Amino acid sequence: MAQRFNFYLPIALLLLLCLRESCCTSLNYLKSSMIKDKTEDVLLPNTSPTSSPQPFLPLLAPSPLIPFTNSTVPKLSGLCTLNFTVITSMMRVTSIDCMAAFAPFLANVVCCPQLEATLSILIGQSSKDTDSLALNGTLATHCLSDFEKILVGQGANEDLFKICPIRPSNLTEGSCPINNVIEFESTVDSANLLAACGKIDTLNECCEQVCQNAIVEASSKLAEKAYNLVSLYGSHVMSDLSTRVNDCKNIVLRWLASKLDPSHAKEVLRGLSSCKINKVCPLNFPNMSHVINGCNDGISNQTECCNGVESYVSLLQRQSFITNLQALNCAASLGVKLRKANITKNVYSLCHINLKDFSLQVGTKESGCLLPSLPSDVVLDKSSEVSFVCDLNDNIPAPWPSTSQLADSSCNKTVKIPALPAAASVQSSRHGINTMNFLLLLMVYAALMIM
Repeated sequence: MAQRFNFYLPIALLLLLCLRESCCTSLNYLKSSMIKDKTEDVLLPNTSPTSSPQPFLPLLAPSPLIPFTNSTVPKLSGLCTLNFTVITSMMRVTSIDCMAAFAPFLANVVCCPQLEATLSILIGQSSKDTDSLALNGTLATHCLSDFEKILVGQGANEDLFKICPIRPSNLTEGSCPINNVIEFESTVDSANLLAACGKIDTLNECCEQVCQNAIVEASSKLAEKAYNLVSLYGSHVMSDLSTRVNDCKNIVLRWLASKLDPSHAKEVLRGLSSCKINKVCPLNFPNMSHVINGCNDGISNQTECCNGVESYVSLLQRQSFITNLQALNCAASLGVKLRKANITKNVYSLCHINLKDFSLQVGTKESGCLLPSLPSDVVLDKSSEVSFVCDLNDNIPAPWPSTSQLADSSCNKTVKIPALPAAASVQSSRHGINTMNFLLLLMVYAALMIM
């Protein structure tokens, strides 16, 4: 059943309530609830990505209400030539995706991919006037600063480019030898590129790689131009080919963004970024010696082993929201590490570890929030509530790896999970969880991380 979590109180109440003794009581309660024994979840049957999936849970997240209802107008440099007005609505979406309270926890899956796509579309759309698919270093510095000021003025996190490591150099051509639109189109097969990437199959592109292969082909042709210019400009144009190809990929994406309307371009760029995102586990794995010590010797003490496993997984839960495909990778990564430590028994099954246990937990019942594997955005509705989609119906047991090596491709995984949310045709129930409770939970996470 789809559920909806609501957060109504403004963040300012946090400061007031934290002055009261009840704040400490709440913290102690939350801390104890985070380390309590878990009950066994009811396991749902595997669902193929191509079949009709179960409904996803829309999760309402806390929002700093004032920035979104009364955006500030920042003082810009006046030196940036990019046309920000052409992507006004997209900038607002980006500011909500990177909202102050949630940007660190949605960075990998929502905020940073949306931020990167918006910048590519901004430069691509502006190239219609400038004929350039890149900025020089000085202009990039001014434009990135203005870009950040606009987003922060609309409610985005003030440390946005610390959370998402974007630098002025990312707006330049890097080592790609071509950034002029006319030269670009005379070098690559632009018709083939647009045919392959003008509309992508977001469900199958990651495995079939129709658009990705076209981008690599175009990027390689651009990069090879540097080698043709050696006689003119000397050996300094020679650098690692793979680096040039990667830099030229940015040029290709901006060109694509210039040929599509902004909303369509966003769909393509976010779809491509999801392929990269879902290939790896974004979590950091801390020292697991206590798990190894508790589960060695053939797991002679199941209680000790499971206590260690659950305690370790609770550390992973404090890091960020992840997608359901990322959860598969995280489960595999942890399993491989444990197998290499000579723990060969399936501790996931033994200790009832599910995929959703690897993501940030929400709600009063410690429900794991797995974001959908396909691109999604945070949504601000008319009542100033902020929501994003969570797949809380996936009680799929974490798969234990059969070997001590990670699988080469996510396209060959044996565990299949829903990739798309079902139509919103089920009755939604509303559960009240205010901003205070959620932020207190985040404070507990931070406190426990430094203990």
